Amino acid sequence: MIEDNVNRQIVDVAQGLGEDLQAQGWVATTAESCTGGGVSMAITEVAGSSAWFDRAFITYSNEAKMEMLGVTEQALIDQGAVSELVVTQMAQGALAHSAAQISVAISGIAGPSGGTETKPVGTVCFGWADTTGWYCTNTQIFTGDRAQVREQAVLFALQGMRDRLLSLG
Repeated sequence: MIEDNVNRQIVDVAQGLGEDLQAQGWVATTAESCTGGGVSMAITEVAGSSAWFDRAFITYSNEAKMEMLGVTEQALIDQGAVSELVVTQMAQGALAHSAAQISVAISGIAGPSGGTETKPVGTVCFGWADTTGWYCTNTQIFTGDRAQVREQAVLFALQGMRDRLLSLG
């Protein structure tokens, strides 16, 4: 039941995001790690999304984050891939390597393994950025199995982009 509810919410938020982006005259891009393209999949499920979605970066490995998005090796060493510093660099790198005006980046530990005492399974870091110079980060700890953590992360990422667009009026 929870998964069906989250999936309906994802579809609704993705459709609303498209409307918000079109109203603003903006295009979006994504940089995803633990969600493996889930955000871009939700976006491209919306008919007509090619008008407001540019591209997706799926950077599961640290090497991909550095090569494709310009994440610094030092950030990965100092903070780890699951950190607000890394998702900030991912979000900014996605903007720099796309035609988008707004981006979201996600890196986390979906499980069932990989968690630590300081970063338990379910820890997901989010970074949003736009071409005005604004950026925002947030870390959440979601519950559930791997699929549930990823679904919750997709919904949170989409809603974060919508929140930013709504704040612009």
